[in-house]
Amino acid sequence: MHTRGSYTHPGAVVSQLSPGDVEGARVMLINMPLRESAPPNVAPLGPALLAARLRQFGAIPVIVDLNAYRLPTSDLRLTTHEQFDPVGQPLAYAKSPGAGRHLSLAEAEALIAKYLDRHGDQDLIAFSGLITTLRWQENLARVIRSIQPRAILATGNGLATEFREDLFRWIPELNAVCHSEGDDAILKMAYDAKLIRAVGVKAAVLSGKLEPYFMECTADGQPRFAYHGGRPDDLDSLPFPAWDLMEEDVDGVRVLETYLRNPIWGGGSRNSSAAPFSMARSLSTVSSRGCPFDCKFCFRGAQGERNYGVRSAENLAQEIALFSEKYKLDFMGITDDNFMVVPRRIQNLVPAMQDVLERTGVRWGTHGRLDEAADIRPNPARNGHGGPVYVRNAISRVDLMAKAGCAYIGFGAESASPRILEAMGKGGFILSNGTQRWQGHEFPVTMMEGVKRTREAGIHGNCTWIMGYPGETLEDLKNTVAFIQWQEEFYTAGAATDSPEHYAARRAVNKSMFTATAYPGTEMFGDPDVKRVLQEEFGVQFDPESGRPVPNESLHEYVLQLDDATKVLFNRDGRPLNYSAMPPEVFMEARSYVDRGEIFRILEM
Repeated sequence: MHTRGSYTHPGAVVSQLSPGDVEGARVMLINMPLRESAPPNVAPLGPALLAARLRQFGAIPVIVDLNAYRLPTSDLRLTTHEQFDPVGQPLAYAKSPGAGRHLSLAEAEALIAKYLDRHGDQDLIAFSGLITTLRWQENLARVIRSIQPRAILATGNGLATEFREDLFRWIPELNAVCHSEGDDAILKMAYDAKLIRAVGVKAAVLSGKLEPYFMECTADGQPRFAYHGGRPDDLDSLPFPAWDLMEEDVDGVRVLETYLRNPIWGGGSRNSSAAPFSMARSLSTVSSRGCPFDCKFCFRGAQGERNYGVRSAENLAQEIALFSEKYKLDFMGITDDNFMVVPRRIQNLVPAMQDVLERTGVRWGTHGRLDEAADIRPNPARNGHGGPVYVRNAISRVDLMAKAGCAYIGFGAESASPRILEAMGKGGFILSNGTQRWQGHEFPVTMMEGVKRTREAGIHGNCTWIMGYPGETLEDLKNTVAFIQWQEEFYTAGAATDSPEHYAARRAVNKSMFTATAYPGTEMFGDPDVKRVLQEEFGVQFDPESGRPVPNESLHEYVLQLDDATKVLFNRDGRPLNYSAMPPEVFMEARSYVDRGEIFRILEM
């Protein structure tokens, strides 16, 4: 019997499976819709990786992606091919990138039913989705239970990693939750579901073969499981994602093509990225998992938590080569939390990518930290006697990345205020080289050098920002806006104001901002000021012993609002959730300038 609090690595369980134990298991992986306001441009890597893993063991996976569709808001039908262009692209999307709506619940049900008609009853149906997809998962769980009553219904990824067994309260139709990395756990889930289909729940329980993740049977006889995720010993041993399963849906719509044709980053992506170049065909992958840093606003549960591990440079280069040639890519987005932690791997990537670059010309981009891009350290010889405050490391990570084909790095700068960086848990390395004044503002030297050195290497560095963090004053926010202004002037230096180069450089500076959002599972969620606001405005309660939020209806209502990190959340009475030290009217005025593309007006407030 599963014991709460105990942990069994799924790799140890999977190693006990015999050849053929998972063979023939039918598994449907359903990817949930994300923001309607942005085009579908990041293909669902998680389901594609899990499908490839299932294939290794002889299972029969199918992927249903509900995020790829953007249909006319006036058209509620999904019955014919009339809505699609000659390559299967939804017409609404082809005409106006980012326009249109998701499928309705009824349309999603009809689409899933078509997959079931083609592929038959499923042993396991698994949802993949972030915490922002709770409402979709609740609704689809009822649909799935009605049309596939014998299938084991499971959920994983970020939502399940944070709430785990508590999700059974909000989605009672679920049979299973799986936290953390699912490469091995999905195999045990498929095995259990196949066994239950073959012999029934009671016999499967009595056999003992459902251990160690079986919890109980509900009053109506449904089994419940709490699966543990865990990382395989060797990430290079995992198969590349099964993108072929998404090349065409049951209606002939070329789903993967939708993602390939939408830039993962840059102006057309409608996200927080900005770039001076365009990409015609892009795809994403992950080369490392986890992040060793501890930013207080970040929830890393869906991608390795703080347990950092990497694939080899050679393995990554092989994947880039394979899919660049197969799908004619000109850009690969490596969406790691932090690609740049291990300098040795970056060095190895230069020779590993040489042949790939010569054959395909593909460029790639990723995420990192500004201190890693700066590659500087405090100057020990200064000792208060003047001279440079820092020393540049001889080997620059960004120079090596440029040689390996990198053209873009997204930096989570978040704030340029030293005080707020400390509050976010980002102060350490970022502030170790002190600050520098610019037009009355104090900027971290490391941030400025990171921007400069990235540009010197020929890589575009995009900074993302957060406003409204707990304790942030208007002056703190102005410091961040001034840094954006400094970055714009730095990028446009030397270019004529009416030149294409000047325009491209200005456009390449990100001027959007996320609103500080308290996600369950983050340290920010436990901040005393945040807890006070959540209690007062949403009625969220916290367990006095564990400090964790109580999964009651108030928390449920709050989580349902977490569907877009750029928006301002409002309480039941219509008041904005504002964790900053700014008065609500000041915060909302500043937010309005950001939303209208007039961010520099904040400096005049």
